[in-house]
Amino acid sequence: MKARKTLMSLCLLLALPLAAQQKNYVSEVWVADQGNGKYKNPVLYADYSDPDACRVGDDYYMTSSSFNCLPGLQILHSKDLVNWTIIGAAVPYALPPIETPERPEHGNRVWAPAIRHHNGEFYIFWGDPDQGAFMVKAKDPKGPWTEPVLVKPGKGIIDTCPLWDEDGKVYMVHAYAGSRAELKSVITICELNAEATKAITPSRIVFDGHEAHQTCEGPKFYKRNGYYYIFHPAGGVPTGWQVVLRSKNVYGPYEWKTVLAQGNSPVNGPHQGAWVDTSTGEDWFFHFQDVGAYGRLVHLQPMKWVNDWPVIGIDKDGDGCGEPIMTYKKPNVGKTYPICTPQESDEFDGYTLSPQWQWHANINEKWAYYAGDQSIVRLYSYPVVKEYKNLFDVANLLLQKAPAPNFTATMKLTFKPVDKYKGERTGLVVMGMDYAGLILENTDKGLVLSQVSCLKADKGTPEQVNGTVDLTDNTIYLKVKFSSDANKKISKSEGGHDLLVMCDFSYSLDGKKYQPLGKSFQAKEGKWIGVKVGTFCTRPAITTNDGGWADVDWFRITKK
Repeated sequence: MKARKTLMSLCLLLALPLAAQQKNYVSEVWVADQGNGKYKNPVLYADYSDPDACRVGDDYYMTSSSFNCLPGLQILHSKDLVNWTIIGAAVPYALPPIETPERPEHGNRVWAPAIRHHNGEFYIFWGDPDQGAFMVKAKDPKGPWTEPVLVKPGKGIIDTCPLWDEDGKVYMVHAYAGSRAELKSVITICELNAEATKAITPSRIVFDGHEAHQTCEGPKFYKRNGYYYIFHPAGGVPTGWQVVLRSKNVYGPYEWKTVLAQGNSPVNGPHQGAWVDTSTGEDWFFHFQDVGAYGRLVHLQPMKWVNDWPVIGIDKDGDGCGEPIMTYKKPNVGKTYPICTPQESDEFDGYTLSPQWQWHANINEKWAYYAGDQSIVRLYSYPVVKEYKNLFDVANLLLQKAPAPNFTATMKLTFKPVDKYKGERTGLVVMGMDYAGLILENTDKGLVLSQVSCLKADKGTPEQVNGTVDLTDNTIYLKVKFSSDANKKISKSEGGHDLLVMCDFSYSLDGKKYQPLGKSFQAKEGKWIGVKVGTFCTRPAITTNDGGWADVDWFRITKK
């Protein structure tokens, strides 16, 4: 039925002009644009951690930390700073070093990037805390991007951002991760070669935040009116504030000012982001808010310059330090653009991976077949590692970010395990340092559906089974409902800011009537990332020349 529907849709598409085919995706569960000239924060209710953005003409491009998830450095595009869509990724397949079997490197790899446009090319710099500062570039932000270049080797180098000066010199600001460098809370600058491919001087510390701005990190580098500016957060991710440094000399001395803090707003830790302007002369600032299980959400704040200092948000008392707004008039970009949101639901009608999806490690080409003509993605069972303890060890998890405070994820799949051995598994998973899911397994007793949970998965704890159902049909519908309340927080979290997020699972054999299974699960974030939801297909760590598969017909994000 779906194949016939897909064919009819394709015929209709071919009959339409190109402009009509390019319909924007609009979420059922979170839309920042209020449709009345105003927007609400967060503009992206999803874990686009450490966001950075730049303007090129009338277009805005954003990227964010992707850590161990691939494709890495997802690229988002907007015309008005409020409505965003995912257009690709700067690291589509793998991050060096590339090893097999593929293994998740939770919390490692791509930290706090910066995206810039210079001389007709886009550049993205980021710090890998175990290797150093990397860079990729492209003429088109959709790609292709170059292979990563190690610009400055060094353990603990993170949060890198370039600046092209008027005299042709190129500089890079960065911070240090105390976990690797055994020094943090300082901001440093080095000079790069003209191609921005290699550091040509040692890094010089230009600011020490140990006394006034502990845990200063995430610097972004700008120049305006003869001043060098370094925007950086301090005070810790859930509890901190935004600082700006300025100097007439690139190496300082720098004076500082706190320009954004929580104040009386409900937005904890407003910091680390990007200053952008509009063609009409307005200034705006993106920052994130860490809410725990859902990760780091992206907010947009108005910004203005007063005596060559930026003031971000609303400065009610006139002290030069603003606080976040929750609703505001949309940026004046000269035009009004249609509402759109990052992609979520997927009918799997394409021949490549849709851009909202990420695997949990470098990508193996043998994991999936994108069969757009059949309107499915086929996930082949892939062997787990010999030291397997739980799904936290698994690389071929196909996941996407949670997109709203309250939503439902539903998928339809058909499981076709092989008969010659047992233990192949697939299903719906809610993944973090704790995880839960609805898991189908080919057992000695036949096909079994289990609702499982795994607390402290990152510590190697085994799964716990909370309920099972024997199945005779290998096609099934799996559902999880995410629920949270802005007033319900986890008091033991840092600053007491983490949201309490609960998940309830159910299944259906006909796609109409759903039965609950198992017990409620309290979602937990991953290592430096928010909780993610998606699917997988594995087999035991045995040597065999082939295995079974799971055909995923669709995956939908809805209100109910």
